[in-house]
Amino acid sequence: MLITAPVTAEHIAHAEAVIRPHIRHTPVMRVDMQAFGGQPMPVDLKLELLQHSGSFKVRGAFTNLLTRDVPETGVVAASGGNHGAAVAYAAHKLGVPAHIFVPSVASKAKIDLIRSYGAELVVGGDRYADALAASEAYVEKTGALAIHAFDQPETLAGQGTLGKEIEEDLPHMTTLLVAVGGGGLIGGIASWLRGRVKIVAVESDGAPTLYEAFKAGHPVDAPAGGIAADSLAPKQVGQLMFPVAQEFVEPPVLVTDADILNAQKALWSGARLVAEPGGAAAFAALLSGKYVPKPGERVCVLVCGSNTTAVSFG
Repeated sequence: MLITAPVTAEHIAHAEAVIRPHIRHTPVMRVDMQAFGGQPMPVDLKLELLQHSGSFKVRGAFTNLLTRDVPETGVVAASGGNHGAAVAYAAHKLGVPAHIFVPSVASKAKIDLIRSYGAELVVGGDRYADALAASEAYVEKTGALAIHAFDQPETLAGQGTLGKEIEEDLPHMTTLLVAVGGGGLIGGIASWLRGRVKIVAVESDGAPTLYEAFKAGHPVDAPAGGIAADSLAPKQVGQLMFPVAQEFVEPPVLVTDADILNAQKALWSGARLVAEPGGAAAFAALLSGKYVPKPGERVCVLVCGSNTTAVSFG
């Protein structure tokens, strides 16, 4: 099946069938917010940080590699780190050459992980946009297949398989908190759920890409900083995900660097989970009180990434 935009439930179901042999069905952990210093309230954590390559990104990577024609020159990806690691992992498993471009803000953990999968790695520029420009030049030169981190139908369909999996795991869930960078994850999930569940977007206030897009009515350039800049700080959200977000996603909740750091520490102390800043951002919205569930809400928080070397959370 050719996956096209807009991404449909049929596209996502097809992607799930194609990639299922290559991905993990990640677990759900039921916790009580009282264990993290909050008021008593049951919350489900979807532990996608336990996915191959340490994040949800491998779903989109395998979908691209298994549903598109890959030339002999292989694939190329620009990434803050996690997408690059996922493409490198998928390419390694499928025997495909991979060339990955990351900016200087990429964490050492992610750089080392990409290299461990045997990909050719180029580190340069200050932000994701710089890595993207370098990758586009490489595609022009070599004809390699570009796998976009978020603004690609196959990427959205792959990430949408996580929405399908969560709904199957938690059929009574009413609310899902999801961190946003370029929007491929939340766009894919929203393309599957399509209003059946309230989806709350969570962003770093240092990189409010979807927040600014909602204000403007279309994707616009936003600041690209903060503690989670290596995973949540492209210039803009994707063009493909934005109409889906307008229809099916709540206006973004903004969290601070301090909120995210506190969430990382709490996930470690309360659940022994090591989450990277971007992976802990959605939980930060709940822990900080930036998002307060209404009575009766059955909340799931997506913990989506684990690629960090900062394990001394106290």
